[in-house]
Amino acid sequence: MAFIEIQNLYKCFKKVVAINRIDLHVQQGEMLTLLGPSGCGKTTTLRCIAGLEKPEEGDIVIDGKPMLSKGFVPPSKRGIGMVFQNYAVWPHMKVISNIVYGLKIQKLAKPKIKEKAAQVLALVGLEGLEDRYPAQLSGGQQQRVALARALVGNPKVLLLDEPLSNLDAKLREELRFEIKNLVRRMGITSVYVTHDQAEAMVISDRIAVMDAGNVVQLGTAQEIYQEPANRFVADFIGTMNFIPGEVVETLKDKDAVYVKTEFSPRLLCHRINHTSDLSGAKVYASIRPEDVEVFPDPPTHMENLFQGTIIHKAYLGNFLNFFVRVKETMIRVQVPHHLPQGEGQELYLFLNPEKCVILP
Repeated sequence: MAFIEIQNLYKCFKKVVAINRIDLHVQQGEMLTLLGPSGCGKTTTLRCIAGLEKPEEGDIVIDGKPMLSKGFVPPSKRGIGMVFQNYAVWPHMKVISNIVYGLKIQKLAKPKIKEKAAQVLALVGLEGLEDRYPAQLSGGQQQRVALARALVGNPKVLLLDEPLSNLDAKLREELRFEIKNLVRRMGITSVYVTHDQAEAMVISDRIAVMDAGNVVQLGTAQEIYQEPANRFVADFIGTMNFIPGEVVETLKDKDAVYVKTEFSPRLLCHRINHTSDLSGAKVYASIRPEDVEVFPDPPTHMENLFQGTIIHKAYLGNFLNFFVRVKETMIRVQVPHHLPQGEGQELYLFLNPEKCVILP
């Protein structure tokens, strides 16, 4: 049995469906990330797990105990710790008071409170800062205070609602690794909400991609990146070229199809999880920029090779982005930074059939 079970969860705000009867399981000690754009239902799902929102239908089971179907269990009784986007630390309290506030409410003995506080301060790297006020801390340190407060009560479940979105890019990158390592060391079952795809790919054991209240794909970062379920997922996770076309032949024995596009009558593409004949289907031949191979001169006997002209060139440090026009289709390509070709020059693109997949 999973440690957290979300069962047929449905939540709406007036006529707007925020969560559309989703099912999700989170294993003990797992970090599951809810990923998606604003308004997709990820934060509402998290708030339902926390007990801060009450859904119209469905149930949430934490460690075998239903939170809804046998009577509503309030947030204080769910055994959760929560970290919010805006830190939510009290500005008039010192760091130590912010962290142990919940323990004092529970009326724990002072020696026990002191022991737990010392442990969690060391855990999040705040030793020596316990007597400062939040205004005397950096944004990253304030978020560590919020994390320490969530962890000091030894929660069964840790919920994190876009906890790094208010920080600068470099600090975000640093703290995402720290949170990942911390959660793994403690073995806490965690649900993390973000709209940042790189953050989700770094921090997660599994990712649930959400769109319009639905979970459209669930899997590891590698599974979602390499085998996206549809165009929405492929576009949200990383960068993808989408080439509209129509399937003109299905090769069942090779798990491949030929697609007619604007620049090719027969573009060979790989198909993911399709068993039926797709001939005549409208699809997108989809390939990531880093999977397009570039040649200054045409290799011989190579299928899916097309001549194009570089329209734009963008230098991004360790690689270049070329925007190459093949007839009237623009294809984005990621190439080594030392490639000498410039705007207006011609080159040849190889769209590897194993990497060029069809998406609905």
